[in-house]
Amino acid sequence: MAAARWRLDGRVALVTGASAGIGRATVAELLGLGATVLACARDPATLEAAAAEWREDAALRAAAGGEGPSGEAHVLACDIAEAAGREALFDWIEGLGLGLSILVNNVGTNQRRPAMDYDEAEWRAIFETNLFSAFEMCRNAYPLLRQQACSSIVNVGSVSGATHVRTGAPYGMSKAGLHQLSRNLAVEWAAEGIRVNAVLPWYIRTRRTSPALADPDYLEAVLERTPMARIGEPEEVAAAIAFLCLPAASYITGQCLAVDGGFLAQGF
Repeated sequence: MAAARWRLDGRVALVTGASAGIGRATVAELLGLGATVLACARDPATLEAAAAEWREDAALRAAAGGEGPSGEAHVLACDIAEAAGREALFDWIEGLGLGLSILVNNVGTNQRRPAMDYDEAEWRAIFETNLFSAFEMCRNAYPLLRQQACSSIVNVGSVSGATHVRTGAPYGMSKAGLHQLSRNLAVEWAAEGIRVNAVLPWYIRTRRTSPALADPDYLEAVLERTPMARIGEPEEVAAAIAFLCLPAASYITGQCLAVDGGFLAQGF
């Protein structure tokens, strides 16, 4: 059926950094498409608050008779930037016995400053969280993903990995590496039925971007460089992530999709 191409019923998705911003919106989007979602984040209280919201949304959707059933969310608080956190996460997934067909690597961190102002521990921590942990998450998920007929990985990159923006060099470097990881794994794992793509957001209205966007002059400069002249919403990135996970996107792999209001396309 054509409608099934636009649903994720029976699929199990793992979303990291799921308690806020893009991650939280992505969980809600995937649940609405019928997926079972395994959501992880570092802070237990924030994660539980998000889980309560997802359960409420599912109840409201069911009461309204929405198209297709909503999926079920399972949550685990852990820090996947650490090897012990990743081990605990995949032990938990194995214990659930649900399998895995989708991985969304959304965890990220940053410290904005000039290149010469970072100490080694600071810039290495950015790489550990943004790039190295994503590589290990993909490797840990691989045995589960290859057991499914059609699996998908979506890495949350950034326009800062494609051009210069004022995020600081380590952040841009780590995201550029994440984009290349997506291309490499897309080719390497295509024969296993695993598609790998990335999304590249520009400024999205999240807790992390709020301090910068609170500066009127900075906000004006951002909007001047954005053809659509507005800040994006987490749900708009979540929709792009969900699309790349759908059966309807079954011939799309190795792509880096900008969700940026036209930012990367604009010259002078």
